[in-house]
This record gives sequence, structure tokens and C-alpha cells, in this order.
Amino acid sequence: MSSDAPEPYRSYERTWDEIEEMLERAESTRVKWKDWFRECRKNGDREGMKEAARNHKALDGVIKTLKWTLGEEGVSDPLD
Repeated sequence: MSSDAPEPYRSYERTWDEIEEMLERAESTRVKWKDWFRECRKNGDREGMKEAARNHKALDGVIKTLKWTLGEEGVSDPLD
């Protein structure tokens, strides 16, 4: 796959602590979306349920990628 776009600049300056903090934030936000899904289901809000489910699923990918980056045991390739 070729592209005329320039390569992105990457500073590689993130610390392990920053990555751990991002993981904690992602896990906390995923819980909030799950709670929101339950609330929407209780209220019969199908659009809210869809939004919550999409965001919850997206955070699953973020969390798996961060755990993979940290080398957490048992976490496979996030693209699988």
C-alpha cells in the first residue's frame, strides 16, 4: 500500500506510566458505557443502546492494544 502522504512524526516520548494511566482511563470509560447501555435498555432507548455498544466495543480494542503494548501476559495480537 503506497501513499503520497508523509510519514507521521512520532516522538516515542510516552512513558510507561502514561500508558498505564491511559489503560486505567479506558477501562473506566468502558464501564461507564456499559452502565449507559443498561440504562438505555431499561428506558427502551435503542439509539442510545447502539451508541453505547459501539463505544464499548471500540474501547475493547483500545484496551487490548494498550495491554499488548505493555506486554501483558496472555494478550494476543490486537489485530486478531
